[in-house]
Amino acid sequence: MIEARVREQYDQLATQYDQRWSRYVSNTLSFLKNWAQISPTDIVLDVACGTGEFERLILSENPEQQMVGIDISDKMLAIAQKKLQAYPNTAFSLASVTNLPLADQSFDVVISASSFHYFDDPGAALAEMKRVLKPNGKVIILDWCKDYLFCRLCDFLLKILDPAHKQCYTQAEFHHLLTAPGFSIQCATKVRFGLVWGLMVATATLDRLDGNEKFV
Repeated sequence: MIEARVREQYDQLATQYDQRWSRYVSNTLSFLKNWAQISPTDIVLDVACGTGEFERLILSENPEQQMVGIDISDKMLAIAQKKLQAYPNTAFSLASVTNLPLADQSFDVVISASSFHYFDDPGAALAEMKRVLKPNGKVIILDWCKDYLFCRLCDFLLKILDPAHKQCYTQAEFHHLLTAPGFSIQCATKVRFGLVWGLMVATATLDRLDGNEKFV
């Protein structure tokens, strides 16, 4: 399974991850924090939280924020737990996105950053996100966008060279995956970070908007 390969890869990368990917992580997660507009009272689930950098960004401004991070790499989670040990309102759990050990309708916001292209079964992953989301909650996903040339090249090469890589999606394909389980896209955009990275982000809810989507 791809998930087992992802776990092995990130267990090996864990001690170097924050340093190796510092600029990418800082740029993308700072953008995501501003985009998400998380309320201080929201209970947040971070899917594929890695070393807890998104939690660190949020808690540096709202130290009482209730957050749960899940990941399939226990080595990445160990770093996250150590990094955020001063915040008892934050918990981390070893879990797959397709089998979340969490109660139905328990989160106001579900976040996922730079991990959707690893999901072996994106439909099952989105169904689980939907299950744990409160009726008026929102899911926010940021990931590589195949509409950009560099991401198309990365996708082609990684499918050959990296057994942990599943696939990248165009924005249209991504939106189709989001709406299939019953999400309605509230707002979405594509964004570049430097000359290399092209990403897409979408905020979706369980409420039907009758096609009145907002693209920026």
